[in-house]
Amino acid sequence: MYEYIIGKVVSIKEDYLVLDNNGIGYRIYTSNKSLMDVSIGKHTTMYIHFNLRDDGIYLYGFSTQEELEMFNLLLLVSKIGPKVGLSILSTLTPNQIKLAILQNDSEQLCSVPGVGKKTASRIILELKDRINKEEIVADEKSVMEDDEIKIAIDGIMSLGYSKGEVLKIINQINTDGMAAEGIIREALKRLSKQ
Repeated sequence: MYEYIIGKVVSIKEDYLVLDNNGIGYRIYTSNKSLMDVSIGKHTTMYIHFNLRDDGIYLYGFSTQEELEMFNLLLLVSKIGPKVGLSILSTLTPNQIKLAILQNDSEQLCSVPGVGKKTASRIILELKDRINKEEIVADEKSVMEDDEIKIAIDGIMSLGYSKGEVLKIINQINTDGMAAEGIIREALKRLSKQ
């Protein structure tokens, strides 16, 4: 139904953001990665997966088409719903997921909260033939940075800040090449001024 929605980010919460498009606020559930790509007040494009269920209508969106494509692939796996799909994309990049599937690396998939051995095996079995080997890149650099950012987010949240507050601040910091301690120090400095 929706391919994408372009609008201004008016709110960032723990697992969703609100995008204002012509006076309509769309609640879009998304991954940590996409939450880190946006900031309040900025215009952004979210690529959308429309989900109609008995209990309501839900929009799932991502800042890149690659993430949306991976989300749609994950939903093809039996017993994987949008919540688990988001959890996987919040922990691993689409590239890491593809690598794990092609290398039969169930340990990597089991590092995701809510994914056990059975689910990891199902993902590998059901998606192996759907992964295009040519699309995979060895992105060790971004994995390291992702890990540093994840460690920093967990560290700051342990001090009582919400994920939304933490992501908002981290989006304002150029984290390229920064270790987790440096990110935490800079984020706390900015949070204390608010």
